Amino acid sequence: MTQLHDLTALEQAAAVRAGDVSPTELVRHALSRIEALDGGLGAFVTVTPERALAAAARADRVARRGGELPPLLGVPTAIKDLNNTAGVRTTFGSTVFADFVPTVDDAVVTKLAAAGTISLGKTSTPEFGFPCYTDNDLVGPARCPWDPARLAGGSSGGAAVAVAAGMLPVAQGSDGGGSIRIPASVNGLVGIKPARGRVSNAPFGSDVTGLGTNGPIARTVRDAAALLDAMAGPVTGDAAWAPPLPPGETFLGAADRPVGRLRIGRVLESPMPGAVVQPEVAAALDDAARLLGSLGHEVTDVPGGLLTPDVLGAFERVWSLSGTLLPVPPERAGELRPLTRELRARGLAQTAQSAMEALTALRLFSRRYVQATDAFDVLLAPVTTMTPRPLGWFDADGDGAADFERQKRYAAFTALYNVTGQPAVSVPLHWTDDGLPVGTMLVGRPADEVTLIALAAQLEQARPWAHRHPPCWDADA
Repeated sequence: MTQLHDLTALEQAAAVRAGDVSPTELVRHALSRIEALDGGLGAFVTVTPERALAAAARADRVARRGGELPPLLGVPTAIKDLNNTAGVRTTFGSTVFADFVPTVDDAVVTKLAAAGTISLGKTSTPEFGFPCYTDNDLVGPARCPWDPARLAGGSSGGAAVAVAAGMLPVAQGSDGGGSIRIPASVNGLVGIKPARGRVSNAPFGSDVTGLGTNGPIARTVRDAAALLDAMAGPVTGDAAWAPPLPPGETFLGAADRPVGRLRIGRVLESPMPGAVVQPEVAAALDDAARLLGSLGHEVTDVPGGLLTPDVLGAFERVWSLSGTLLPVPPERAGELRPLTRELRARGLAQTAQSAMEALTALRLFSRRYVQATDAFDVLLAPVTTMTPRPLGWFDADGDGAADFERQKRYAAFTALYNVTGQPAVSVPLHWTDDGLPVGTMLVGRPADEVTLIALAAQLEQARPWAHRHPPCWDADA
């Protein structure tokens, strides 16, 4: 028998509009799933049942009034714990901020609420979002529901776990170097990193580096597109604005658009020198290329030599610059995790000249890379170089520098497209023989999420994945 968590976000919203289910029923069911499953998976840092049920009661009244309703009215979701939520504890994954309660919402929080979604709390993130896996000293690791002995990826690992385990139909994440695409890949989901400027980082988001953006995590392409519609749009004063869609068009509509024949470039070169792709990941990439070819697309390899050794060094310096702005009192710096201390120290050790040179190098590289790959409509690449990693694989020795080196080898492809600002999506096309998801990354031209969504929807139709669920899916809740 179909359970409420079997429904997609769009199906839940349609059921609310039809009067078949109430927002309160959806929220209560989602809260029961969280209570039953989260103790073993670590998706949430903070759950807010009272606030969620109060919001659901308000949504019930809106639904009863009828008329034109918000598109996702009553759909349960959650906010990543890197994003400010007024009146709700926001820890940024750090014990230093264990009791911090913001007085304002981030713009993306406001937009999601306006679309009718109801937040059930804050999903887990690693300290300040630096790692590509999710673990912190507040709630421990976020575990992959397909194999809880493995990490869920990061830094939006909690959000991905909540969606993959059926606690939520969709969730908001953020991505500064792969932090939506990596956990989407690890957990068998769709994750979209939008183009730079598509989703506002207001009021506090760091636009200095231009690396980070908010985006959707979902089980289906259509749900991800609908959530992107809810998130998208600038706020006055934003440093970057992606051009809006033509009047009347939506990202959800793009999922139903014929995609035509595309020229797709397979990327085999990584900014990480000597990056080695595991055979299972290489097999997934080859399989995706064959599938794309069978759908009529032309797949050819992107020529090598586009990535010079200085690109990685510049990215590392820019990545560590974010650590210089952490509002951590000096007397509490010792509470930071080893990786955070390492990156913060690297950032603080830079001169102004070194920082400016790194930022400039990435901007110049971005221009060259986008021009060099402009003949392709879409790029195809691995999300990670390895299958999901065991708990403790990155940081068991407590050495922040060694942790960072392991992350560079593991996430050797994703950050490139944070640098260029191109939109990118991870789609779950492959599972290993032992049942672990392996995502495939598709990268669009600048500001062209529409083509990516149309292509991802075509792939989902050709090889459906939404019926695949981890073992905990049918657990009683």
